[in-house]
Amino acid sequence: MKKLLLVSLIILFAGCQSAYYAAWEKVGVEKRDILVDRVEDAKDSQEDAQQQFSSALDEFSQLINFNGGELQDVYEQLKDQFEASEESANTLSERINKVESVAEALFDEWEDELEKYTNAKLKRDSQKQLKDTQRRYTSLVRTMRKAESTMQPILSALRDNVLYLKHNLNANAVGALQGEFDGIKKEINQLIVEMNNAISESNNFISSMKS
Repeated sequence: MKKLLLVSLIILFAGCQSAYYAAWEKVGVEKRDILVDRVEDAKDSQEDAQQQFSSALDEFSQLINFNGGELQDVYEQLKDQFEASEESANTLSERINKVESVAEALFDEWEDELEKYTNAKLKRDSQKQLKDTQRRYTSLVRTMRKAESTMQPILSALRDNVLYLKHNLNANAVGALQGEFDGIKKEINQLIVEMNNAISESNNFISSMKS
């Protein structure tokens, strides 16, 4: 019963970060645990985005190689894939923001607690662990943000093509987009590489925090 009440309070105070973290700590969940959970969530979004953008590319390829049937249906599928890709990108950005939010709170708390030590050796060890964690975290977020940044040019290009086709849905217009497809394919292939790097960094960071 008490745990259920606390979970309700966590939801209620979700808008106030300090109260949110304090509520979780009451049930034994520290900021470190929340950070790991949020990195795992961000990693899941990286994998989802990677798959979603690949699906959008496949759909664009279907359109470019259109060979009979209902052109409107193929266009609608491309439009749906673009909108799903946009949603996937937004979710990833939100989750990276949440990683940064809890990491900032964790490192601030860690720095403050260093001043409470009376044992110099333990203080030095803790300070070293803090610096190591910050270094790994900085590398992680840099890689995440780099992968994130590769999504926006692709979304812009997909949006332009969807808008163009909306009012020019014919075989000639589709044929004119071959060059656009080649450029988007190259960018999505690069996105996949960057996402793989971010996923690898995420896995390494999660392992280091759990060891």
